[in-house]
Amino acid sequence: MAQKTQRLTMAQALVKYMANQYVSRDGNENRFFVGVWGIFGHGNVAGVGQALQQLAPDMTFHQSRNEQAHVHTAIAYSKHKNRMETFACTSSIGPGASNMVTGAAVATVNRIPVLLLPGDIFSERIQAPVLQQVENEHTQDFSVNDCFKPVSRYWDRINRPEQLIVALSEAMRVLTSPADTGAVTLSLPQDVQAEAYDYPVDMFEKRIWYIPRNRPDSSFLNRAVDWIRSSKQPIIVAGGGVHYSEAYGALKAFAEKTGIPVGETQAGKGAMMYNHPLNLGALGVTGAEGANILAHEADVVIGIGTRYSDFTSGSKTMFSNENVKFININVAEWDAYKHNALPLLGDAKATLEELTEMLGDFSTDDSYQARALEYNKAWDAEVHRIYNLEHEPMLSQGEVIGMVNTQSDAGDTVLCAAGSMPGDLHKLWRTRNHKGYHLEYGYSTMGYEIAGGLGVKLADPDREVWVMVGDGSFLMMHTEIVTMVQEGIKVNIVVVDNHGYASIGALSKSVGSDGFGTKYRYRSDSGHLDGETLPIDFAKNCESLGAYVIKATNREEFSKAIEEAKTIKDRPVCIVTETDRRQRVPGYEAWWDVAIPEVSDNPAVQEARAKYEEEKKQERHYL
Repeated sequence: MAQKTQRLTMAQALVKYMANQYVSRDGNENRFFVGVWGIFGHGNVAGVGQALQQLAPDMTFHQSRNEQAHVHTAIAYSKHKNRMETFACTSSIGPGASNMVTGAAVATVNRIPVLLLPGDIFSERIQAPVLQQVENEHTQDFSVNDCFKPVSRYWDRINRPEQLIVALSEAMRVLTSPADTGAVTLSLPQDVQAEAYDYPVDMFEKRIWYIPRNRPDSSFLNRAVDWIRSSKQPIIVAGGGVHYSEAYGALKAFAEKTGIPVGETQAGKGAMMYNHPLNLGALGVTGAEGANILAHEADVVIGIGTRYSDFTSGSKTMFSNENVKFININVAEWDAYKHNALPLLGDAKATLEELTEMLGDFSTDDSYQARALEYNKAWDAEVHRIYNLEHEPMLSQGEVIGMVNTQSDAGDTVLCAAGSMPGDLHKLWRTRNHKGYHLEYGYSTMGYEIAGGLGVKLADPDREVWVMVGDGSFLMMHTEIVTMVQEGIKVNIVVVDNHGYASIGALSKSVGSDGFGTKYRYRSDSGHLDGETLPIDFAKNCESLGAYVIKATNREEFSKAIEEAKTIKDRPVCIVTETDRRQRVPGYEAWWDVAIPEVSDNPAVQEARAKYEEEKKQERHYL
């Protein structure tokens, strides 16, 4: 019997297919693609654009202002949904497509699923070179979309409409994989988007992709139990995998039964509530004092869903016990084997539940648990001190964080990505719900913040979202304020004006370069950018985009601004405040490797190099 078919354009078949893809885990089923973000141009308006118009409301279209931004929005949405839902993102060819490359890298580095649909040059080639085409004199089989290859988990170019059938199933395999997910790019030549083909009707039936909870090898589990039982000072490093697996209850039960304290990475923060007696808080370069002390002393490190970035490992100086061993629970083999670990290749929730049962009555000494509690309370006292500095004449960044944290509701979410703010938030934010802390720190992308805030709000409309963004990131990308206004979406955006790149400014000073090129200043007679501060009015900027704007110049005004922001419901609110970039939150028992010139005629650089050489001796291979 002949297979039933339906004649559709390639773009129409693509949209119809996406509308019928579902995922299921633990019996909970939901639609995978919730809509499409895009900006139309000649490379997609008559293909994907026409298909979205024709097939509405099966697939909702959202209009953005910047292609990179709409990928950030999709990523933030999917991250908040624990990777069980996402958006597709479309662009025209040329600059529209290449704008999405950074977004693709963000998705892939952070292991967040997002489907990218950039338009491409004509497959038939007779028109070449077309508007916005990047030519290559060595081959005709090339376009700017080849730039997506190194930052995509799966990449394909659809040169014939029937190729879509195989490409889509492969795309979904990767997008729904717990281990291999990230950006998936289907490059769509504009002529092929409009070509018709008799597609199998079965292709458009509802398809459920089941998300597994894989278990580790039993012999590896037994070895892990032996290692933990023989340990004296084990520590848990909770990463983003705890969130994606929804392993909160399993982690809490494991920690409480075994008495093993928990340190959190940027991606893992919120895995436990801040005031749990076994929660040491942030760990690593931007970590809390007690967490880092116990990390230095640990004889067994149990990494859960972490990729051990240099901020977590302190550039391989954090876990300094000469006999330290690693047990890594991870769905990705690549991460499970890091640090020469005993790899428990499996789902975090399922693996923790099995380990908890297998460990029986094992528990760390009461004295060790008492130290963890002492460090928890001491850190909370340090946070309280920084929250209440009463720094004058300008607020400190720590105070700004403190007031937002204290006056926001327990169910709210804070969001950030780049600059000095992520480090301070990692140390200082008191997490009161598992989704209360959203940081993009895998790629630490300037410009993610406002678009990301929009994504979280779309994922959870009843939740208040507080975007914390420095002036540097704000100037990089604030365009999605307009999208929020258009859609009537309320997000709280705290714009911290510290007159430049405060984070890199501080780093520059620490390496002997005195903050060169990091302040927003006029060029002076000296030829350097060290003149008067630039008169940027961020409040007027936000107001011109349609936001509700509040300026705050001191502690009292900022506190009132937070309360006023809560009353606005139908559009974004921007609170603009100036902070003193010189008043910084200190580091605690951690070091980060930033290479310093081996030769220089600058005494400050020479001094920094000498200190660097001493610190670098602490780095080690875990063998």
